[in-house]
Amino acid sequence: MVDHEESARSLPSVAILGAGSMGGAILSGLLASGTFIEGGVTVTNRSREKAGALAKLEGVTSIALADDADGNLRAVQNAEIVLVGVKPAMVPALLAQIAPALRAGAVVVSLAAGVTLATFAEVLGENVAVIRSMPNTPAVVRQAVTGIASGPSVTPDQVDAVRRLFKTVGVVVEVPEDQIDALGTISGSGPAYVFLLIEEFTRAAIARGFGESEARLLAEQTFVGAGALLAATGENPAELRRRVTSPGGTTERAIAVLQDAELGAVFTRATGAALARSRELAEGA
Repeated sequence: MVDHEESARSLPSVAILGAGSMGGAILSGLLASGTFIEGGVTVTNRSREKAGALAKLEGVTSIALADDADGNLRAVQNAEIVLVGVKPAMVPALLAQIAPALRAGAVVVSLAAGVTLATFAEVLGENVAVIRSMPNTPAVVRQAVTGIASGPSVTPDQVDAVRRLFKTVGVVVEVPEDQIDALGTISGSGPAYVFLLIEEFTRAAIARGFGESEARLLAEQTFVGAGALLAATGENPAELRRRVTSPGGTTERAIAVLQDAELGAVFTRATGAALARSRELAEGA
C-alpha cells in the first residue's frame, strides 16, 4: 500500500509534540520506513518514562516535559513540520506556548480530533500554515489511512512534505476540511470497529466449542486473510463475498441473518454518533 519510491525521499526536520498513542504510531512508522529526516525528529512527552524509552531510538531527540517545562519550545525551534499530538482540550494552550518559537515557513499539523483550522488560526495567526490530519493506528505497521485538509496559508511544497511524511506510514487522502470529521468516523475510528467484530467472531467460535486460542486464531486470521485477498485482487468486496456465498449453501444462510440485522443501518448510526461527538469536541464539549 505504501509508495516506497516516494517515501524513500528525505523529509525536513520534524517535531512531534505529544508522542503518545497516535504521535507514537506515526513516529514508529516513520522510523520503520527508513526515510532520511534532515535535522532528525524531536519528540516531547510529559512522562520521564515514555521520553526515556523514545530517547533510545536512533535519530530521535526525546524531551521529558517533567524535566524541561520549555521542552515544546525547544522542539519546534528548528522543526519545519510540527505535529501536534496532544489531547484536543490541550491544543489551544499548547499553540499559545509554541507560537513565538515557530520558525518561519514551518507547517503545523494537527493530529487532534475535532480541533478546527479556525482554532489554530485564532491562536497562531492567519499566516501560519496549518494542516488538519486524521491518521489511524495502523500507522505503526505502515498500513495507515490518513486524511489531510489544508488551511489557506499552506503552500504546495508544504502539502507535498506532509503528504510524503504520512505516506511513509500508509496511504493519504486529501479532503476539504468539512469532510475531515466524517473521514475520521470511517478510517480514524475504523480499526476499533474491526477489532470489535473480531472480538465477537471469536466469541461465536468459542460458543461453537473451540478453545480460546483456537477461536482467536480462526477469527483473527480470517480477517487478516480476507483483507489480504481484497488488497491483492483489487476486486470489489461485494464480488468477493458473492464468490464465497454459494447459492443454497451455509454461507448464504449466515449472510441472510447478518443482512436481516440491518448491519448497514447499524454502521450508519455508529458513524453518525462518532461524527456528533467530533462536533461536540470542536465546540469544547
